[in-house]
Amino acid sequence: MSDGELQHLDYLTENELMGMDTFIHRIDSTEVIYQPRRKRAKLIGKYLMGDLLGEGSYGKVKEMLDSDTLCRRAVKILKKKKLRRIPNGEANVKKEIQLLRRLQHKNVIHLVDVLYNEEKQKMYMVMEYCVCGMQEMLDSVPEKRFPVFQAHGYFLQLLDGLEYLHSQGIVHKDIKPGNLLLTTDGALKISDLGVAEALHPFAEDDTCRTSQGSPAFQPPEIANGLDTFSGFKVDIWSAGITLYNITTSLYPFEGDNIYKLFENIGKGDYSVPEECGPALSDLLQGMLEYDPVKRFSIQHIRQHNWVRKKHPPTEPPVPIPASAESRDVWRSMTVVPYLEDLHGYTEEDDDELYDQEDTIIYTQDFTVPGQVPEEDLDEGEVDRSRAQAKPVCVNGTESKAKPECRSSSNPSRKGVSTASKIRKLSTCKQQ
Repeated sequence: MSDGELQHLDYLTENELMGMDTFIHRIDSTEVIYQPRRKRAKLIGKYLMGDLLGEGSYGKVKEMLDSDTLCRRAVKILKKKKLRRIPNGEANVKKEIQLLRRLQHKNVIHLVDVLYNEEKQKMYMVMEYCVCGMQEMLDSVPEKRFPVFQAHGYFLQLLDGLEYLHSQGIVHKDIKPGNLLLTTDGALKISDLGVAEALHPFAEDDTCRTSQGSPAFQPPEIANGLDTFSGFKVDIWSAGITLYNITTSLYPFEGDNIYKLFENIGKGDYSVPEECGPALSDLLQGMLEYDPVKRFSIQHIRQHNWVRKKHPPTEPPVPIPASAESRDVWRSMTVVPYLEDLHGYTEEDDDELYDQEDTIIYTQDFTVPGQVPEEDLDEGEVDRSRAQAKPVCVNGTESKAKPECRSSSNPSRKGVSTASKIRKLSTCKQQ
């Protein structure tokens, strides 16, 4: 702007500035009161939503409360639109649900429920609640590793879970600290079976042809691009890399990029730090054997001296860290504020009590043998078939027939009973 243009600009006089105080009020910072946004209760079926626990490439994970049992749950929220943008996204999720439905082991994550919202194209995978991930624990301490006795305890649980998966003909293909979760009582849970493979029931061996696991945990046969490989020995290798990492904070193979990393893995040259000791070094070398045929099996690992030995605690264990969001060292239930929101209303206000997801139904990714579509039945037969619903056998396990939870003409009717139930429970707790 030129000097000539500046001379023609009008400025407010001091009197005019003083007059502006009639509509501009200055407030001292001490008078500003911050009021956090009120947490509104939200029910998904019978589950009350809590705060965000984490977020991955597939979707968000939030805490939940089962209003019937008052059990803490975690829910993985998946959007169909997002899954379509991920290579094999929908197929991996469907495969994971099918696998988890038939698995039941103390060291494998348990799938509690699967809910689907047709209108919003959302899927809710309700899982058992785990307080923390192993990788999160490692990242919370400067040493980035566990004491030997603590790593030994977690490794034994990993062996139990892995042996169970293999007995069911399932190859995990992505064993790593990031996929190992821990409950409040210290139980380890193998999770994320999105890239796992179920072998054919009559397969002659455990031969696999595809792998989508994390690069740093892949064995030489995959790094070298072999067409076929032993699936079980891939999991043994990944478990060996995991044991190496949680005891030393290092990785046996590294590279500036994935090509260099795979080149180093393909050569198979690595060393074990001296501080590991001869027993642990021998175990790691057996699990990270270049030749899959010579690589340790789970039975061989169980008989190893380091695994059978009792390791006394020589240093304090790595504790579960405070939550990343609230810095809560106790990892308290995040559902409590939402329960208070439910509890703070009277019965007459239940219509505006919470945000209710519409048209929640239980998904069924399978066809029940002999099931006749309802449109082919008369009205009387439909009522009779609903009244006589029997458990169906799904993948060798008996499951109870679950009714659809559709919204009725009065969408708050179901919510009133659930809200009242939670209100009574919370009242008893206060008394």
